[in-house]
Amino acid sequence: MTDKEETRKRIGRRIAEIRAARGLSQSRLATLTGLRQQHISRIEQGSYSAGLDTLELIAEAVGYIVDFVETKRTAPTSPVFVDERL
Repeated sequence: MTDKEETRKRIGRRIAEIRAARGLSQSRLATLTGLRQQHISRIEQGSYSAGLDTLELIAEAVGYIVDFVETKRTAPTSPVFVDERL
């Protein structure tokens, strides 16, 4: 598996975890974001690479922000979801 594939899968798993923790179905998240449920499913499975705009839509819908600031790194390797309440 390539680094990009691993990153897609890791991000997808994290989105699925956050969505489930918020009590949202994929269908409800799709409604909140304006995306199709199939699109959400593919992102969560890691079979589709979501762009920044899509990640921002998802993050906003689940009450998170996408943060690219990572300690001691000059360029992020992947988005980091940070709870807005922190």
